[in-house]
Amino acid sequence: MAEEASWHKSSYSNDQGGSCVEIANLTDQVGVRDSKDKTGPALVVPASTWSAFIAYVQERRLDATN
Repeated sequence: MAEEASWHKSSYSNDQGGSCVEIANLTDQVGVRDSKDKTGPALVVPASTWSAFIAYVQERRLDATN
């Protein structure tokens, strides 16, 4: 998987033990893991799939504010 320095925590994460997600850019893939379990499993998806997911979430968030 990616080196520890390659993982980035979500800007929505906090230090109070909430739901925390980290991602790592792996050339043409993206790794996704629980930041509270760094040695646990990670989901790896194609970068294009991750981009489509983010676009979908952003679109839905904008729809919800209107």
